[in-house]
Amino acid sequence: MSDMQRSLPALGRLSYALGHFLNDLCASMWFTYLLVFYHSVLGFQNSYAGVLLLVGQIADAICTPLVGYESDRTPGCGNYGKRKTWHLVGTVSVMLSFAFVFNQCLGCDSLTPQWVSLTYFVPFIVVFQFGWAATQISHLSLIPELVTCEHAKVELTAYRYAFTVIANITVYALAYLLFHVQARGGDDPLSDALGPEDIPVFRNLALIVLGIGAVFSLFFHLGTKERRPVVEGGREDECERKRTEEEEEEKGERMPLLLRPKNKSLLLQWKCWLKQPAFYQVALLYMSTRLIVNLSQTYISMYLINTLGLPKKFIATIPLVMFLSGFMSSFIMKPLSKLIGKCLTYFVGLLLILAFSSWVLLDDKMGQRVYGAAVLLGMGSATILVISLAMTAELISNQTQSGAFVYGAMSFTDKLANGVAVMIIQALHPCHTVICCPACVWFYHYIMVIVTGGVAIIATLALCSILIWPIKIRLRE
Repeated sequence: MSDMQRSLPALGRLSYALGHFLNDLCASMWFTYLLVFYHSVLGFQNSYAGVLLLVGQIADAICTPLVGYESDRTPGCGNYGKRKTWHLVGTVSVMLSFAFVFNQCLGCDSLTPQWVSLTYFVPFIVVFQFGWAATQISHLSLIPELVTCEHAKVELTAYRYAFTVIANITVYALAYLLFHVQARGGDDPLSDALGPEDIPVFRNLALIVLGIGAVFSLFFHLGTKERRPVVEGGREDECERKRTEEEEEEKGERMPLLLRPKNKSLLLQWKCWLKQPAFYQVALLYMSTRLIVNLSQTYISMYLINTLGLPKKFIATIPLVMFLSGFMSSFIMKPLSKLIGKCLTYFVGLLLILAFSSWVLLDDKMGQRVYGAAVLLGMGSATILVISLAMTAELISNQTQSGAFVYGAMSFTDKLANGVAVMIIQALHPCHTVICCPACVWFYHYIMVIVTGGVAIIATLALCSILIWPIKIRLRE
């Protein structure tokens, strides 16, 4: 087998897949437990908790394209390789900052002003988001440098996604065990409610996550050998194609790698995309999808605790049910999309989301029935997320020379929209105390309806526009 057709052995594929495990563990905790930790456990005002999440989303949105640009142009540390160098920088940044994000402010007490604690946490969140972006981008961009066979690239992505599933299951299982151990060790009748006594639970969860992730990252760095691209006579075009594929891998996970068009007169530059109506159609659809997925994951814990009044162990079991049901539904998405098309498959996912929203709206005391609603939300979220990514790839088609701009625009809009949405929701919160009032109960009830059913209506309008005007690049003279 020639050097240009080389693929990885089984051990190499496994070691590569371990490289994003720490990121997946931290992302699961970030989206699911950040608000509930800062508001219900540390006692922050709702607006302050929203500010911290907004800062993180903005930092992530800014760092993603900047780190990608620097990762392409810098040579790396000696012979270690530029991708692994940036991965190591990102991993160290996450290790040094994440434990402080889910812990009490050092030196603070009940008399410390909340703005002081807010100022304390902001630098750690910014460093964490920088490290997360550096690790993600460098790990994705390693794929075309490790293997060149298209089948091998898909296989590496599949391995990576499998460990994403394992990471989410690990976080929710650990959270359930920690809450269970805490409940067995105390006789307080209020132990089912979140409060300052739960700080050790989240702190220990963060430390365990970092310990497991550090071991997996070590295996990645020891077992993955980065290959430097060889530039010789007659191979410049191949190197150029690989650089283009790297940019696409950095911005979109599990995306098909496509060749650029042979007719260079038809190549679209980034400014040309702003004149394409399909660009805005897909952007609205993708942003709506991310709002449904991320906001439902962010507020499901607050809904379970404050609206349904369920024990705190449910903030571990319900997200686990959502994720497992979404993972199981991913197996039927491919044959379903081939049978009825991507648009109708996305519509099926929206119907599941709307069914969940209607259930929440009509059943304000569902209790244990929330497990059934969680299955609907998990399956619907996974369906619309995967199909929206496929539609983004369909929009780019063979215009891979500017595909990085498309992915970057989608990613920036998604992260900024989520941060702003959380900030608005937190600012509208009726309660100004940690203890939930009757108005707070109904607040989270309607928030879950709006962030799923309300945003799903917007996504339906975007989908209708695609059905009327299909995704197509319209070239002008």
